[in-house]
Amino acid sequence: MGQDQTKQQIEKGLQLYQSNQTEKALEVWMKVLEKSSDLMGRFRVLGCLVTAHSEMGRYKEMLKFAVVQIDTARELEDADFLLESYLNLARSNEKLCEFHKTISYCKTCLGLPGTRAGAQLGGQVSLSMGNAFLGLSVFQKALESFEKALRYAHNNDDAMLECRVCCSLGSFYAQVKDYEKALFFPCKAAELVNDYGKGWSLKYRAMSQYHMAVAYRLLGHLGSAMECCEESMKIALQHGDRPLQALCLLCFADIHRSRGDLELSQLKLHCLSESIYRSKGLQRELRAHVVRFHECVEETELYCGLCGESIGEKNSRLQALPCSHIFHLRCGPPAGWMGAGRVSLRHSRALLA
Repeated sequence: MGQDQTKQQIEKGLQLYQSNQTEKALEVWMKVLEKSSDLMGRFRVLGCLVTAHSEMGRYKEMLKFAVVQIDTARELEDADFLLESYLNLARSNEKLCEFHKTISYCKTCLGLPGTRAGAQLGGQVSLSMGNAFLGLSVFQKALESFEKALRYAHNNDDAMLECRVCCSLGSFYAQVKDYEKALFFPCKAAELVNDYGKGWSLKYRAMSQYHMAVAYRLLGHLGSAMECCEESMKIALQHGDRPLQALCLLCFADIHRSRGDLELSQLKLHCLSESIYRSKGLQRELRAHVVRFHECVEETELYCGLCGESIGEKNSRLQALPCSHIFHLRCGPPAGWMGAGRVSLRHSRALLA
């Protein structure tokens, strides 16, 4: 496969990936990797594979391609390519929670002479290092790294990098329990997405919404937290972002736990898990969650006594009778109705809250 054909196939894979045909994109890129003799093309396709596997949550595969990319960069004998590949290696270890390795590879990046570290990629290296220090709970060094990354972003008018740093700062302040700042920085990230993100990936919007949801929950603004988390999950489902889907599921559980409606948190988790497995065509896992969802409904008796549909699966207006029977307002009880299904008064209060 020659240089022109390699370039065409890489672009074809990118088009498939951007249209959410991830598996087909991976097939195209893997064929390029197997058949192409163009080192530049191989380096670029390895970068695509690193990014794709990162967003799919396949971090061991991400690491494998990052290692191959370093070997390719050495063959090219280009310091900039070597910097980029070491950064991907640092990010791979960050995702795998190998934080000490992440910091080591970031220091390697910053020590490479004659590269773009001072301009384009230096901020990204500092961001990855900050995330690693945060993972190790070394808060002072984490904040120093984030502030350094933010300076890179401002000096180079890199709004995309600034957005990512603001989200990481949101996580930082959430951990040190300054919840006002934990909300401020993700809100700033959301502003950057609105102002500059027309051509960006929707993952930046999803990321900012998720971090806003976390902060709103910590501040006790549970309605706003739910709204932001639902928006983030919607985008994550559309783009097959499995790691973000998992984070949103945890956030949903925390929101329901904060409300005190523990049964509904289980229902929400099973319902969302069902939609994830359905979108991926994983039938065995899908069936397991459908069964567990209906078991939860039966255990808590959360169903309408008139239409028989479950309550708590989606937003619905409800009505409770003095006897504690509960039903959909749209169904409306007929005169003298005694109801087949029953839910406790505690459950009805949680649902109507």
